[in-house]
This record gives sequence, structure tokens and C-alpha cells, in this order.
Amino acid sequence: MAGQLTQRGALSLLLFLTPAVTPTWYTGSGYYPDESYNEVYAEEVPRAPALDYRVPRWCYTLNIQDGEATCYSPRGGNYHSSLGTRCELSCDRGFRLIGRRSVQCLPSRRWSGTAYCRQMRCHALPFITSGTYTCTNGVLLDSRCDYSCASGYHLEGDRSRICMEDGRWSGGEPVCVDLDPPKIRCPHSREKMAEPEKLTARVYWDPPLVKDSADGTITRVTLRGPEPGSHFPEGEHVIRYTAYDRAYNRASCKFIVKVQVRRCPTLKPPQHGYLTCTSAGDNYGATCEYHCDGGYERQGTPSRVCQSSRQWSGSPPICAPMKINVNVNSAAGLLDQFYEKQRLLIISAPDPSNRYYKMQISMLQQSTCGLDQHHVTIIELVGRPPQEVGRIREQQLSANIIEELRQFQRLTPSYFNMVLIDKQGIDRERYMEPVTPEEIFTFIDDYLLSNQELIQRREQRDMCE
Repeated sequence: MAGQLTQRGALSLLLFLTPAVTPTWYTGSGYYPDESYNEVYAEEVPRAPALDYRVPRWCYTLNIQDGEATCYSPRGGNYHSSLGTRCELSCDRGFRLIGRRSVQCLPSRRWSGTAYCRQMRCHALPFITSGTYTCTNGVLLDSRCDYSCASGYHLEGDRSRICMEDGRWSGGEPVCVDLDPPKIRCPHSREKMAEPEKLTARVYWDPPLVKDSADGTITRVTLRGPEPGSHFPEGEHVIRYTAYDRAYNRASCKFIVKVQVRRCPTLKPPQHGYLTCTSAGDNYGATCEYHCDGGYERQGTPSRVCQSSRQWSGSPPICAPMKINVNVNSAAGLLDQFYEKQRLLIISAPDPSNRYYKMQISMLQQSTCGLDQHHVTIIELVGRPPQEVGRIREQQLSANIIEELRQFQRLTPSYFNMVLIDKQGIDRERYMEPVTPEEIFTFIDDYLLSNQELIQRREQRDMCE
């Protein structure tokens, strides 16, 4: 087909078609063109070299310095550099082959790769501390290096190392060690008293004296225990120092820090009361404050301090039953006496013979301990004017205070009714029928106790049993 080249064609046709134009001709050229202009040129492609496996020296002869090339030719032993020859490359002992291990003679008259032999070396050995070494042949193969230590040191590990064929030294790196431990002297043991209102004492000391017996170098000093200037609690504390020299020898010393706390005899809470103390409650500087249960008043010193003499200041107060002044001008003046001290249970009944009233009073009389424990005072309002009676325990209330109490708490004298008032004077629960003391106590425990009362209730849970 016109314009297509065959696979083995040797010619390539290049056609130049130029449109008919009138060229410029110079006089005397001797050339006279036709009416049309059309020329064809033929260009030859270079021939590929013919492959001849019989040529004995197709590639250059391989020569490897400090090594050897073992060749295999398809034409036999006399054709070691002919086309197709394959050579295996190797190096002499003490040398390492860098490059291709196998090469082949190619049609391009070149080998398929390059390689050379490099002399094997080990890395330079590092110097060891307090020691040195000498070698027979530097860092070359089979060189032997012998180690030695400075005076006063002992060699531990391999005494000699040899450069091996894989480029590494035999054995491991030895060390020169100091056989004598360092000298260390700790501070003297000490004793100190705890500071006021504290159970600790701050203790200072100087660092230990340390000296190495060989080269004078101490690499590390460790402390086991609190740092100087720390707060130490009561008791004995062992402080230990350990010193290490450059050769990893170590020496230790220890001393004792003893802290004492001045303590006063343990205080007992007053009957019908309790204590709140600072710090540990019995150490020097601690302050203990006395408190009384609801319905009791403190008489005497409110607080005591533990002194450096290990004795308490002052004398213990007592908790006496609260004195209620019923000779006041108003119900508000009466109720203010109970503020934050007692809860009130006000019982109102039309007459003393009311069966609900009698039943309620009978149950409450059997629970006097529980009423005291729950800080409850009972106020009774019984009857109608002019036979109306009001009392707190054995103290009688005036008629106008009875009337004001009924108005304040909305208690009618027409039938039995009852109200429970908390320590802040707030109406918390009303009852139209008698209730057991256990029901009243459960309500107080669940809803009306302060944090301090909760603690007291846990300590006195079985007090009435």
C-alpha cells in the first residue's frame, strides 16, 4: 500500500509536494523549469549491525582489581568475551563487591553492568573512659585491638577485639571500673517539736559530704525520703542518701528525723452537749468549743485551748436545762427563746377529757428521751376561755399569750389539732389526730436535721434503748 513501510524495509520515502508557483531564477543558471514543479527524494535508514556469536572478542575483556570474573560462553572456553557470555563476579578475601554480581555481554558490545572490589574496614573503635587500646593493623581485616586501663581501674569485658569479615568487631566494648566506693557522710539525726495548731514540723539540714576515692567525680546523689525543708508528720522518719561515682560504685548513709507533737489530755463532751475542735483536737494550739443540745444552755467557758504545757486552758462548762421565761409580753417574745435551739410541738384540745388529747399526751410521756434527743419542747393549750390553760412543762402561760399562739399558728380550741414548728419558727407539719412519737421522730430525721445534728444522731442512735 502506498505510504506504508514494511517491517524489514530499508528505505523510507519522503515526499515533498509543493504547489505550482513561479520561482525566481537567476540569469545564466542553465536551468529551465517545466510548467509544474514536483520532486521525489529517497532517504536510506542505517542498517542494524548483524549479530555474530562467533566473534571471540565482542565485549572488552573483564578485569577486576582484587577480584575475579568467572565467565561462561555459549561458544565454549575460547569465547569468554563473545556475545551472550555471562560472568559471575567475586572479590578476594578482605574486599567487598560493590555493584552487579553477574553481568552479560550484550549486542551493544557492552556488559550489562559494572562492579568493583572495595577493601573491607571496621569502624574506628571509640576510646573508653579511663583506658585505651592498641591495634595491630588499624581498622583492616584481622586487625587485633588490645585494651588496657589506667592505674587504679579494672578492665571488665573483652580484653581484645578483632575486625571480622562482616565489617564488625568481635566481642563487645569493655569498661574500666573503679573498685572502691565513694565516701559519704550524712548529717546528724535530729528531733523537733510540731508547730502550734499543726501536727507537722518543718525540718532543714545540709546535704551530705561526698568524695570519690579514684578520680574525684561523683555522678549522682539520690535521696530517699522528703526533701530538706519539708513538713514532717509526727513520728520517726529515716532519711537515706546514696552516692554514685563514674564507675557505678555506690555508698549510702542515713539519719533519723523525729517529730513530736505536744498533746493535752482528751476532752470529754459535756452531758447533754458536744465538742467541736480545730486540728487534731488534742494537740498544742488546738481549740475546742463546747456546745449544748437543744433545750440546754451552756454555763461556763465557751472554749478551751491546748497549751504548750500540755494542759487545757480554763475549766469545762456544763449544759444546764434551758430556762424558759414565760413572763413575757407577747407570744413572739416567748417563741424567740426557742429560735435555733428547740423545735416546738403545740397541742391544742377543747378540754382535758378529750380522748385524742389524753391518747397523745400518754404516748409523748413515754418518749421523753426521744423528745430530748430530737430537741422537741411541748406546749399545751387546753380548754376554752375562761377555763383555758396553757403550759410549758410546769410553767403556766398567760391568757393573752395563749390567744396569740392560737392566732399565730391557726389552732382552734374547738377540736383536737397539733402543729410541729422547726428551729427557725416555721410551721412544718400539722396533725388532726394523735400520732405516735416514732412518726414525729422519723419526720424530723428525714426533713429537719442539720448536718451537725446528723452527726450527733449517728453517735447517739441507741441512746434511748
